[in-house]
Amino acid sequence: MDGLDHEFEREVLARRGQLYGSALRMTGCPAQAEDLVQEAVLRAWTFWDRFQPGTNGRAWMHRILTNTFINGYRRKRREREILGEIRRDTAAFESWDRGLAHVPGEGLGDEVSAALAALPREFREVVVLVDLRGKSYREAADAIGCPIGTVMSRLHRARRAMKQELCDYAHAQGYVAAQAA
Repeated sequence: MDGLDHEFEREVLARRGQLYGSALRMTGCPAQAEDLVQEAVLRAWTFWDRFQPGTNGRAWMHRILTNTFINGYRRKRREREILGEIRRDTAAFESWDRGLAHVPGEGLGDEVSAALAALPREFREVVVLVDLRGKSYREAADAIGCPIGTVMSRLHRARRAMKQELCDYAHAQGYVAAQAA
């Protein structure tokens, strides 16, 4: 174990119990508190070069923990807003299809939901209708009130944009093999 590892062990890892107590007060849930501590320790390791030896390591770690909690809270709030926006945007053409229980955005991973929400509204509409609801191009065109060719074009462009947005995530999760360089 070199000096940096020993210093990290003394300043950060030895404080995990204190961090867990603080995280539990913030989250109110043991599992979420464990995740929060783990993420804070990972961030501390990532930014360990910024820590100044001799300063208050406890305060530094608690600041990282607090910022990690706040950033996670904001991220979850944005995700809820994005899903709400998807639901509002699709409400105009959902009325003709009330028989389906599936609500766009539910059951999708955070990364996929974010990629879907990042699409322009007209692209998002066709993805929801065709890919999530299983509608034909004709049904989607009738619901939106545009030609079938426009639906096909928008769907192609939307899928291409989502593929580009989700490429790294798909590789990291093992959904697709990394291409040889």
